[in-house]
Amino acid sequence: MYQKELAKSGHKLFIIRGSYIYIVIGLGVLIAWCSGRLGPFETVEANHIWFGVSLFIASAAALLRIIVGGFAALGTSGNAKKAAVASELNTTGPYSLVRNPLYVGRIMNFTGIAMLSGSWVFGALVFLISVLIYERISIYEENFLIEKFGAAHAKWAAEVPALLPRLHGWVKPKYPFWWRRAIRREYKKIFQLASAVILFDFARRGFVLPADLTWYYVYGGIVVLRVIAGAARQFGGVFKGIE
Repeated sequence: MYQKELAKSGHKLFIIRGSYIYIVIGLGVLIAWCSGRLGPFETVEANHIWFGVSLFIASAAALLRIIVGGFAALGTSGNAKKAAVASELNTTGPYSLVRNPLYVGRIMNFTGIAMLSGSWVFGALVFLISVLIYERISIYEENFLIEKFGAAHAKWAAEVPALLPRLHGWVKPKYPFWWRRAIRREYKKIFQLASAVILFDFARRGFVLPADLTWYYVYGGIVVLRVIAGAARQFGGVFKGIE
């Protein structure tokens, strides 16, 4: 009964999971504006190290999701918003080390972005809340997989942890890496990370542009690429049939 309740709440969280990042970025902008600081320390050097570590965590998470998305089988949940979908059970590649590699990447991504606001408290809270959210979502999805794949899922789940990756047992991916699918699934996440970096910087400056606009011009290029990718997804044949 308790498991069913967790799965029910996980389904609700699954439906709105795409909106969490905007909440994290919005709160991060507010924190950066109020503090005006790059990090939680007293020295400029320490705060620059904090920024570098935060950016590394968020970027590594984005790279992880690109790798997972490129190797995953077709017909899985991906960008579906209403319910879990799985034409087959992913058990190879990243899925041989952890059952929910995309969610591990999302937790890392949220945490890194929250840390970029300059607040260790916000980073810690986002990490804890993200773990709780994706634990519930994974319970919902696993109930679905248990019903569909039965013994195959039980065998895989008995060997592979849900959210804390193991350091052994790597199985060669069943499918070759597919760049189009990786881009189709993850280009928005890369844009969101770049947006967070620029928005936090802008807020930290009191919403005043810096004298050196180099990184703002780089961000402008990323915006253009985001628009092109979105147009290709909607109107072109590049991503046709890819979910």
